[in-house]
Amino acid sequence: MFNKACLNVYFILGSMNTPGRDPLDVLEQALLGGITCFQFREKGPGARIGLDKFHLAKEMQRLCAQYQVPFIVNDDVGLALAIDSDGVHVGQEDQSIQEIKAIAPKGMIVGVSATSVEQAVQAKQDGADYLGVGPIYRTTTKTDAKEPIGLKGISQIRAAVGTLPIVAIGGIQAEHKNEIKEAGADGVSVISAISAAEHPQEAVRSFFADNDA
Repeated sequence: MFNKACLNVYFILGSMNTPGRDPLDVLEQALLGGITCFQFREKGPGARIGLDKFHLAKEMQRLCAQYQVPFIVNDDVGLALAIDSDGVHVGQEDQSIQEIKAIAPKGMIVGVSATSVEQAVQAKQDGADYLGVGPIYRTTTKTDAKEPIGLKGISQIRAAVGTLPIVAIGGIQAEHKNEIKEAGADGVSVISAISAAEHPQEAVRSFFADNDA
């Protein structure tokens, strides 16, 4: 069952984020480290498509189920429905929340990206289950990343959406987690701080050090 605790350490990964390494191995190391949610984001240069993407998604879903971690699909609603994922995450230019809720099974999690108070409020009104807010810091993972909203941006969005679960994203390292949670986020969303680490399992655990997990 999804709740805000699932957003504590939210890992995002696609095969493009693990050059020279098996993405399934990186994911399993992250699961062993204790990630609380996982998002399959297979898009951009070099991303797998078609059956290759489908099979990778199924294998990652299987691993997440083994560790009882929610499995979210980024953007691809058709894939999320085809494999009966726990949820789907969409951006501002992707399919609307209302359209997704109309075709998704009851209980499927729908997360939405928001870079402003206005977008966050609209997503809440439309029925989003959680918000991915950011970027908090500058990031090199996404070529189309917006200007950072910083900790102030988190606080402003929290004030505007009340208790709706929020996960922060964008350039986040382990040492940022406390200040991000103090600003109002329920957790942090991470790509390269885990996927590019020499030891992903240890990288995940560093996000729990000296933090209230």
